[in-house]
Amino acid sequence: MRWDDLRQSSNVEDARGSTGGGGRGLKLGLGGTLLALVASYFLGIDPRVILGLMSAAPGQGPAPVAAQGTPTDEQGRFISAVLGETEDTWSAIFKANGGQYIPPKLVLYRNQMPTACGTGSAAAGPFYCPLDRKVYLDLGFFQQLSDEFHAPGQFAEAYVLAHEVGHHVQNLLGIADKVRQAQQRASEAQANQLSVRLELQADCFAGVWAKHADETKHILEQGDVESALKAASAVGDDTIQKRAQGYVVPESFTHGSAAERTSWFKRGLANGSIQDCDTFAAST
Repeated sequence: MRWDDLRQSSNVEDARGSTGGGGRGLKLGLGGTLLALVASYFLGIDPRVILGLMSAAPGQGPAPVAAQGTPTDEQGRFISAVLGETEDTWSAIFKANGGQYIPPKLVLYRNQMPTACGTGSAAAGPFYCPLDRKVYLDLGFFQQLSDEFHAPGQFAEAYVLAHEVGHHVQNLLGIADKVRQAQQRASEAQANQLSVRLELQADCFAGVWAKHADETKHILEQGDVESALKAASAVGDDTIQKRAQGYVVPESFTHGSAAERTSWFKRGLANGSIQDCDTFAAST
C-alpha cells in the first residue's frame, strides 16, 4: 500500500506510553479472545465486557492520559495516514451529498483503556465507541491478525481501521441509532441479524473508502485487495466460531460470515457509493 505521501491526521490520541508499562494487565492471546467471544454468543453479554474483566488485574494504576498529536513511530504514522485519508474521503462524500463530515478521534493504547463504552481490552480487537465518537486500537492486534489469523499486510490493517470508521459514518448518519432502537423491540435472533447487517454495511463503507482513496491518491498496489479480503474473511463469525468450538451457529452471528463480509467489502470497492451499501434492504 502506498502511504508515504498521505496526509497524517492530527485527530490521534497516543496513550501507548501510559497503558503499556508495568505489565499489570493480563495479556490475552487468541485463546482468551475466542473464549470471550464464545461466552458472549451464549450468554448474550458484550464480549468487550468479558474481555475487560479477564484482563483486569489488582493494583491497576490511574486512568492513562492520552497525548494529542501524530505518533512518531512508523506503525503509528502509517495508521495516522490511513485515518487522514478516511477524513479526506468521507469529507468529500458528505460534502457531495450536502452534509458535513465530523471525523472521529483515534486512540492508540496498550492492554487496557477506559472509554465511554466501558473498559477497552486489546484482546477484543479494535472497536468504535459511539458515545465518545472514538476508535480504539491496540496496534498489537495487527501482529495477531498476521500471525494467528493469517491476514498480513498494510492494506489489511487499513481495512480494519476503515471498518471502524465506517461505524462512525453510521453514527453520523443516524443509522446506528435506528438499529439500536429496532433491536430493543426485536427478538434475540432478530437483534443478531440487525447487528450483522450493521457490521456488513461498515465493511461496505470500508470498500467505498478504498475505492475513492485509490482514485484520488492511487494507494493500492498489487495484492492489497487480496490482503483486505483475507482480513475480512478471518474475522467472519463462522471462521471465529469454527476455530473456537469446532462448529458454527449461524443464528448467533453478530458480524456476518466470511463470505458475507468479503462480498460487501467488494461491493463497496467496486461501486464506491454509499447508496449501494444498504445492507438492510438486501434480501439476505
